[in-house]
Amino acid sequence: MDSDLDQALDAVGPRLRALRKQRETTLADLSAETDISVSTLSRLESGARRPTLELLLPLARAHGVTLDELVGAPPTGDPRIHLRPVTRHGMTMLPLSRRAGGIQAYKLVIPARKTDPDPQTHEGYEWLYVLNGRLRLVLGEHDLVLTPGEAAEFDTRVPHWFGAADAEPVEILSLFGRQGERAHLRARPKTQSPQS
Repeated sequence: MDSDLDQALDAVGPRLRALRKQRETTLADLSAETDISVSTLSRLESGARRPTLELLLPLARAHGVTLDELVGAPPTGDPRIHLRPVTRHGMTMLPLSRRAGGIQAYKLVIPARKTDPDPQTHEGYEWLYVLNGRLRLVLGEHDLVLTPGEAAEFDTRVPHWFGAADAEPVEILSLFGRQGERAHLRARPKTQSPQS
């Protein structure tokens, strides 16, 4: 265990130097940004000084990386992703993807409450899949109710609104592409029939 720790700490110096060079930042610029002296930064990069948490935290922040990335921490073997739900307008959104850009995945829990539809438009493309409950979707001139197992996809530049269709909350999966990306489904190729 101690040798793993020593290896991880020994690799921090070259990683710090590579990150600084990648950002095209001087030691003086990094010193001004982190309040760590130039001599300490130089010794960290050369391996002459052992990194401490007090030094690594501002450096990780300055370089825009996580502490794990900075020290090259080994994976923990825990496959769980700890995502934090966000509540907006009474709706709970749980992000299921962490990648910036591209299609984003969410689980939405929409409470049952009586609200009049207020269709909105914005850039993007959305795909919705009902898990539980009944979803009312107002899309342009259409007023639909989707039940578990049903899906809808639409260009979000079309006026749209969705909410619980009745007195029960509704849970849905949403794939949303801000740049108008569509969710692509791949079909299985046709099987070749045996030739006689």
